[in-house]
Amino acid sequence: MGEVYDNSNRAFLQAFLARSVLTFEDAKVILAAILTAHEDRQTLENDITEADFNNYVSAANTALSALDFEIRSTLSQHDRTRVWALVNTASDELTQLATTHSADEIAYVKRVLDAMFETNNTQRAEICAVRGNDALRLAKGSADRRETQGSSGQGLTMKDAERVLKGMVEEGWFERSRAGWYSLSPRALMELRGWLVETYNEPPTEEGDEGVERVKLCQACREIVTVGQRCADNTCSFRLHNICTQSFFRTLPAKKCPKCETNWTGQSFVGEKAAGGRGSNVGTSSRRTTRNEDEEDESDD
Repeated sequence: MGEVYDNSNRAFLQAFLARSVLTFEDAKVILAAILTAHEDRQTLENDITEADFNNYVSAANTALSALDFEIRSTLSQHDRTRVWALVNTASDELTQLATTHSADEIAYVKRVLDAMFETNNTQRAEICAVRGNDALRLAKGSADRRETQGSSGQGLTMKDAERVLKGMVEEGWFERSRAGWYSLSPRALMELRGWLVETYNEPPTEEGDEGVERVKLCQACREIVTVGQRCADNTCSFRLHNICTQSFFRTLPAKKCPKCETNWTGQSFVGEKAAGGRGSNVGTSSRRTTRNEDEEDESDD
């Protein structure tokens, strides 16, 4: 496999553009088919090495750099599978959705994100996901919600909302669990990191307000946590991915939160597991009400 950018590189890039997200196992199937056609001899999936794949990714990134795109990788929050995604390096906002979605559809997606990171993300329960039925209830806009510029404010029909949710999964922005919860995919967490922090985190104010940190980072890998573990002290902001906990605590003398020294039980969750039997308030959230819920949670504990 030479270093010259040839038709096999172009075919690989086209395949990546069509999928947006790949694992190494996915890439082996694609590259085996491409090289079989390109070299006029059969190449098996097991013939493809990680070095081969990395060479194709590197060549693709060179070709994409002028277009403000890059193939980046991260670990899945659910296991240690590495995922490669096509990321827009010029903007971490939702602007790239404008080419395939209307203003009303983007406004709907933002309402779903509000449900993930405001309504279903309080001091008591950091779910960071939304049930399918609750997401559909957000089809119609609300007068007290932020709406996307250019949207009609009329919202979507249930059928249109279903189509948008399905499309967001197929395009690699959302993931849907077996239990029917929607959450952000690895691609979305990589590409929208800056936008999520700016949109949902509120910095301290000059008046002494401590601010609100809704989007938290794993203290081991420094990536966003929407599935993982939290300190058993609800007032502590220390978070870890499930896949990072073992290596993180291996070098520590005791399994305690490094920030507040509370015993780390491994039974305080971030993500779908934090929902338990809780009901939903989706459709009633705003920044003000989310802050109030956090304050009420703190007073209850």
